[in-house]
Amino acid sequence: MSGTDKRKQSLYFPEEMLKEIQEEANRQDRSLSWVVQQAWKIARERIKAFPAVNDVAGLPDPKEDR
Repeated sequence: MSGTDKRKQSLYFPEEMLKEIQEEANRQDRSLSWVVQQAWKIARERIKAFPAVNDVAGLPDPKEDR
């Protein structure tokens, strides 16, 4: 995705998590969006290592039918 491509998206966080993110954004004088984007960049490889729901349930991967 291009660095200039901006899309509006609603995300929902538990209240306590959102409060923590807001506190960190305030501490760093950054936006909530910036903090979440940085967190994704740091965590994405770890998250990609999680098994898919179908892997856990032992169900066939629907992408393999293509």
